[in-house]
Amino acid sequence: MAVVLSQNLLLDQYKEKLVSADEAVKNVKSGDWVQYGEFVMQPKDLDAALARRINELEDVKIRTVTISMLPEVVKADPDRKHFILNDWHYSGVSRALHEKGLCSYIPLTYHEGAKLYEEFCDVDVAFVPVTPMDDNGYFNIGTSNSIGSYARAKAKKVIVEVNKSVPRCLGGNSESVHISEVDYIVESSTNPKLYNLPEAPVNETDRKIAGIVMSLMEDGACLQLGIGAMPNVVGSLIADSDLKDLGVHTEMLVDSFVDMHESGRVNGQRKQIDKGKMAYTFAMGTDKLYNFMDNNPVCASYPVGYTNDPFVIGQNDNVFAINNALEVDLYGQVASEAAGPRHISGTGGQFDFIFGAFRSKGGKGLICLSSTVKLKNGEIASRIKASFAPKTIITVPRSINYYVITEFGVALMKGRTTWQRAEALINIAHPDFRDELIKEAESAKIWVKTNKQDDA
Repeated sequence: MAVVLSQNLLLDQYKEKLVSADEAVKNVKSGDWVQYGEFVMQPKDLDAALARRINELEDVKIRTVTISMLPEVVKADPDRKHFILNDWHYSGVSRALHEKGLCSYIPLTYHEGAKLYEEFCDVDVAFVPVTPMDDNGYFNIGTSNSIGSYARAKAKKVIVEVNKSVPRCLGGNSESVHISEVDYIVESSTNPKLYNLPEAPVNETDRKIAGIVMSLMEDGACLQLGIGAMPNVVGSLIADSDLKDLGVHTEMLVDSFVDMHESGRVNGQRKQIDKGKMAYTFAMGTDKLYNFMDNNPVCASYPVGYTNDPFVIGQNDNVFAINNALEVDLYGQVASEAAGPRHISGTGGQFDFIFGAFRSKGGKGLICLSSTVKLKNGEIASRIKASFAPKTIITVPRSINYYVITEFGVALMKGRTTWQRAEALINIAHPDFRDELIKEAESAKIWVKTNKQDDA
């Protein structure tokens, strides 16, 4: 619990706890579990200092979430003899490292993060990137709340890395850590700007799918957008629409929410909880987003145990959860994190929000994907599959899946038999693959004589 201190006492504590990065990482011992930052909030000086200790340490296990930098500890230890990097949700960086055997995935149902740390995860040392301390002795944790507060609570030692470039992101709750809860303070040597997420390329199929999503939306909808081109297109279309009184309760805050807010489409006035606020657990975007978030009370940072709890999500009416996927099979199962043995991302909050949207009065959980994909060998393959390749991971089970959307339309999964699902999904598959999918459905005994195929 934070202790109220005078300015002089705060400054005295600050000076006592201020050390170099090299001094701070001496707290890490062989065999320890070390918590790194999350998303664009990653420790730079502490990571470099830990890498410099490579010859002193063995079996140091690191946890992170969607790492946005190539860690110095990995560069220093390409054989993984000293440092073992683990990621709760793969980024492009961790995916590339995984393919080289240098990063391991940790399966996670995101909203369960608190209990996972409380009961199952050891944390010996936590590296926490933060803003400079305020006049009340608090360091703000910036754009990533997520599971960080759970890791800090479990950590035996908490080391903050102060970066003057980090925006001060208001809560919500758990958005700050008090100096009394900190063991050591390290000041960044470079104060690096936060990573800017490259703009995802948009194609005509993305625009068609986004247009279908828009046709389902109504005034007062409460939005969750996943990562990728298509959700960003939806955001742009909303900003240019005449929709009114939209709310935001999301896992990820992205640039398009800035456009929606500044256009007057998003005001949160019809939300049942966090009225008027854009509730989120982490942000990834560009400086436009980070500057918008800085000291902005309309944005409310929460731990993921709040934003992603399906029972919390369902308290808002008309939740529109809009997410991408890699493949959907004819039973309605969704694969969003792996294609066969190739690991791409993670479960993330997709399961949480599809489940939560169903609990929401008037809510809709939307799995969106193009009907086809171009493979590396140049072939075109259907993303509506009769069955998944071996080792494919199921992200959303058929019992939880709600709606599936391609550029050819909408398929409702809830309350539908296996043969109704097969028919609905085949009708939104690419026409070139429909006959083949029907044969597969007949073979699997999920096609009946009354099934009809809509015209393309």
